[in-house]
Amino acid sequence: MEEALSLGPKQVSELRRLVKIAEGLIAASGSSSSKAIKKNSGKRLRRSGKELIRFRKMLKAERKKGIPAAELARKHKVSSAYIYTLP
Repeated sequence: MEEALSLGPKQVSELRRLVKIAEGLIAASGSSSSKAIKKNSGKRLRRSGKELIRFRKMLKAERKKGIPAAELARKHKVSSAYIYTLP
């Protein structure tokens, strides 16, 4: 099995070239900070307590104004099913 893991000189040079390309891409996109990447990653935001109550009241008020559920879902990063299930 160790024979399958050994690399020849051509394969090593190709891997080094790939690493250089990847480092170049990372350096080129280095202007964005890690916080900005985390913020836009789409990871869900957990609301609890008073914040959750305010959020639900705000969603209900916007629905009463006639704003479509799909638009609210995109804007606030929740599912449209969540908006429809609000009492």
